[in-house]
Amino acid sequence: MSDIKPIHIIGGGLAGSEATWQAVSRGVPVVLHEMRPVRGTDAHKGDGLAELVCSNSFRSDEWRTNAVGLLHEEMRRAGSIIMAAADAHKLPAGGALAVDRDGFSDEVTKRLSTHPLVSLKREEISGLPPADWDSVIIATGPLTSPALSAVVLELTGENALAFFDAIAPIVHFESIDLDIAWRQSRYDKAGPGGTGADYINCPLDKVQYEAFIDALIGGEKTEFKEWEANTPYFDGCLPIEVMAERGRDTLRFGPMKPVGLSNPHRGGERPHAVVQLRQDNALGSLWNMVGFQTKLKYGAQADIFRMIPGLGDAQFARLGGLHRNTFLNSPRLIDPLLRLKADPRLRFAGQITGVEGYVESAAIGLLAGRFAAQERLGHSPLRPPETTALGALIEHITGGHLSADEEGRRSFQPMNINYGLLPEATTFETTAADGRRLKGKDKGFAKKRAVSERALRDLDAWLGQELGAAAE
Repeated sequence: MSDIKPIHIIGGGLAGSEATWQAVSRGVPVVLHEMRPVRGTDAHKGDGLAELVCSNSFRSDEWRTNAVGLLHEEMRRAGSIIMAAADAHKLPAGGALAVDRDGFSDEVTKRLSTHPLVSLKREEISGLPPADWDSVIIATGPLTSPALSAVVLELTGENALAFFDAIAPIVHFESIDLDIAWRQSRYDKAGPGGTGADYINCPLDKVQYEAFIDALIGGEKTEFKEWEANTPYFDGCLPIEVMAERGRDTLRFGPMKPVGLSNPHRGGERPHAVVQLRQDNALGSLWNMVGFQTKLKYGAQADIFRMIPGLGDAQFARLGGLHRNTFLNSPRLIDPLLRLKADPRLRFAGQITGVEGYVESAAIGLLAGRFAAQERLGHSPLRPPETTALGALIEHITGGHLSADEEGRRSFQPMNINYGLLPEATTFETTAADGRRLKGKDKGFAKKRAVSERALRDLDAWLGQELGAAAE
């Protein structure tokens, strides 16, 4: 065993698992504290590490023109255990990277629990970590225990922000009527592990759509507890009925948009609106209703969702629900190396820092683990360049947030990775191969490609600097 003092990591979700892997891969031992199954949560179903609770999709895997795909590629190059497990257990999902939940979690759990430098302790850390834990990463995610949350808030003197993250229903495949629904990815696009026909599409005409919107708006909703009543939603994960209340066509331009799809049962016509289902497990027996997070009561959900053509006899393996998410005012509380300003021995990683999404959470875990390991080994941690997706994320949560404008103070809110967080490319292709000048979407794609290509060049240089510093 190593004689290097261990890093303590609290939380065995995606961020904590990734932070652990990054540290032990550098020869630094880790004590990983995971409270499940000693203390359960409302969202988790098992006690495996890196369990996926909201969706099985890591979103787009296209790195040239999609920011989350770029983040995937950067993490792969940085030796991410989360990306390695995702690639090993991917499912067909068009241009997205979706994974088999159980296989993914089992893979991460096995690799960490059998690593000689990992000590996995099933216990809840209910207060301030002991003083002799001089390097701690708190990666407790959106379901941080109340006791630990209270300690952090007392230490910082700040209030945490909170929002609701909604869970989409899952349908048994055999109950979907494929004489009405059909298989097709948007624009027939095939992604990793896919064929171009990776989604099941349920079409609605205008009359059916209008009736569906009425039912959503009028459906019986879950009543919030008093302490939940003023918790806002994150716009990237709004419940379906909240979107419907914002305007009758909101869903047609959101998760129910019909673009890139043609109904073979109706001579290839484009429907007025479409509900898409994405494969949820390796067997193909469970399908997730894409974008259908909800706070409708269970009885209302079953009745309303069976109004969707193709789902008239749907059997649900899981109905939708809600869980509460908590995150810090990171620009005020966390330094550029993810350390708590009030107590620098504590680092934070994952959703609690104010990033949104599985991949983004794991990415911050990757950085926290590397930073902590570098410090433990006596090196000065090197932040990734802001021109990379990794660097852009950490810049946003530690210093890039616009805290005020002409309308006054602005609150810090969760953020997915997007090209708006990266500096624009100064040079990019302006003409096509045939000499035609690029315009509109083609010009936009050219800009994104330039940003992505620069990001990977700069990432490789950063990784090389890290190796050089470690060798000194």
